[in-house]
Amino acid sequence: MTILPSKEQKEHYVREMFDSIAAKYDFVNSLMSLGMDHRWRRFAVHRAEIRPGGVALDICCGTGKITLELARRVGLEGRVTGLDFSPRMLEVARQAVAASEFKEIINLIQGNALCLPFEDNSFDAVTVGWGLRNVPDIFTVVQEMMRVVRPGGMVVSLDMAKPELPVFKQAYWLYFEKIIPLLGKIGAHKETAYQYLHQSARVFPHQKELARLFHEAGLEAACYHNLCGGVVAVVEGRKTRIR
Repeated sequence: MTILPSKEQKEHYVREMFDSIAAKYDFVNSLMSLGMDHRWRRFAVHRAEIRPGGVALDICCGTGKITLELARRVGLEGRVTGLDFSPRMLEVARQAVAASEFKEIINLIQGNALCLPFEDNSFDAVTVGWGLRNVPDIFTVVQEMMRVVRPGGMVVSLDMAKPELPVFKQAYWLYFEKIIPLLGKIGAHKETAYQYLHQSARVFPHQKELARLFHEAGLEAACYHNLCGGVVAVVEGRKTRIR
């Protein structure tokens, strides 16, 4: 059974883990979400309120799925930056971007979400998909996201959540504990990575608590939207406008 890494070990552990599953990551994600992950990403980008011609940042961008969805929203007059610390995930993202019509407006860089290499107030929206669960300090990352978004802009997270409906909740955690690692073993030949996924989801803050962290970081109107009965949730907040 996988043992969750300590806070000090987490960054190194997570980078190595994602490097090891990068090639099969998207395939297994679609498999274990029954194809619903595409809709979840579109909803998250919708909540980011990014407009044509806008400038967006996607942190912990992985293979670039949300990054590309943001590019579809901003169009060829906009700009999107994707940031991740896993070199192999970025390799997959670069291949996907190069094959898209948005390759001229997307910039992919390696970097750390705990210390974003951007000036204050640089982006119209900042997103993170399935990333906060994997960072050593969630609050610091949310503060960094808020720092680099412009006043009035949205900070949006899409991640695993905690269902509350009786019976469905028990069935969900059983599926997560028993079936997900098996799918990881079959699809990515990396059962331990998907055992980590289950365990990290268990200790990840409830979506209500994550919304509270957004509020404590200084974001206005912090709230959450449960998707698929609370299997995943979008948590969002708006940076205070300059009055």
